[in-house]
Amino acid sequence: MRGQGFSVEELEIAGLSKMGQRGPIDRFRNRLTWPIRDVRGDVVGFGARKLASDEVDTGPKYLNTPETPIYKKSQVLYGLDLAKKEIAKKRQAVIVEGYTDVMAAHLAGIPTAVATCGTAFGSDHIRILRNLLMDDDAFRGEVIFTFDGDAAGQKAALRAFSDDQKFVTQTFVAVEPDGLDPCDLRQQKGDLALRDLIARRIPLFEFAIKSELALHNLSTAEGRVNALNSAAPLVAQIRDKSLRPEYTKLLAGWLGVEVETVSAVVAKGARTEASTAPAPVAQDSNWRPNPNEPRLALEREVLKARLQIPDLARGWNEIEADAFTHPAYRQLRTIIDGHTDAKVRMDDIDDEHMKALIAELYVEPIRADGEITQRYIESIIARLREVTVKRAIEELKSTLQRLNPVSNEDEHTALFTELVALEASRRTLHDLALGEL
Repeated sequence: MRGQGFSVEELEIAGLSKMGQRGPIDRFRNRLTWPIRDVRGDVVGFGARKLASDEVDTGPKYLNTPETPIYKKSQVLYGLDLAKKEIAKKRQAVIVEGYTDVMAAHLAGIPTAVATCGTAFGSDHIRILRNLLMDDDAFRGEVIFTFDGDAAGQKAALRAFSDDQKFVTQTFVAVEPDGLDPCDLRQQKGDLALRDLIARRIPLFEFAIKSELALHNLSTAEGRVNALNSAAPLVAQIRDKSLRPEYTKLLAGWLGVEVETVSAVVAKGARTEASTAPAPVAQDSNWRPNPNEPRLALEREVLKARLQIPDLARGWNEIEADAFTHPAYRQLRTIIDGHTDAKVRMDDIDDEHMKALIAELYVEPIRADGEITQRYIESIIARLREVTVKRAIEELKSTLQRLNPVSNEDEHTALFTELVALEASRRTLHDLALGEL
């Protein structure tokens, strides 16, 4: 370049050279170099991949032209000069992560592929694509982001979620589950595999919501509540209001909860940080269950019957482990089961809170319309067990709703068999509970 009359200063301004210890040196020496063109096809910079090993060349694997008067990486999409006509024609733009990914996509028959030049996809890139997609407050085209299946790729896809709100178009994500980028995917599995990756795209909203759900244990009630509180704000952020009801229904299905419940949280649009770890009863200033709480009334009556008339509470040992929902009641149940004698002795209990609760339940009258008989005690125990089994049934139905019966046939069959058995148990308990209730 010096031989053609360019000065050292001009080469540095253009990003083609830099100063070394002995003077100016070629910025892209010993590298495979390809031109970066703007939308008109004019060369504005270069991208380069090193050819030597890391031992010989300690520089970065990829090197780009630095910012220059004519090269602003936030305003350039690599390959756009070749893809612009197809993007406008097909109303589709495929965003990949690297230069070689663009080359692989075009060779595989995806002529709408472009890439950012060493920077995150941003508002300037959106503006460029809007001009080509004629994105004018109508859903006319689609933008497809391809990301690696690793954590960094997932993070990049979620970052695109917020940018999507600047688009008035349909945005999708194509994630390669094995972590292969488009170039490697084409080399290992061929053109068809790359085209299939794009064809299997999913809406970005769906990807963002499911990624949030994956952070929670959906097999528990607490996990689903936390997942709902985390995912609902994503639905509330969807710019197109006509899409929100649809994603509300989808979210309800993915969680296995009622649509009305999800709708209420989405409408509220608030994220609740819930802790799944209950505070120890002994340290909680609100450890004492409210005796007038309707939701806990049945649990309290069963505990009173077991403490006051243990000989009549013959079904006690059959009560499910999770039947008592209040932490204090659960702890009391553990204390009762730990006694060898039917009658609980206060002297054997160290926890002052538990002593107070037991004393309270010992003297509080059992609620019954008439004589307290063994059948009555059996009926309230059966009713408590029926409520517990109904909770288990709802949990199981929720799991089945989230499970694909085709790809998880054996698991689906096993869970369905378990559901049938639980339903039969619930009917039996219901009939027993009607004995005195």
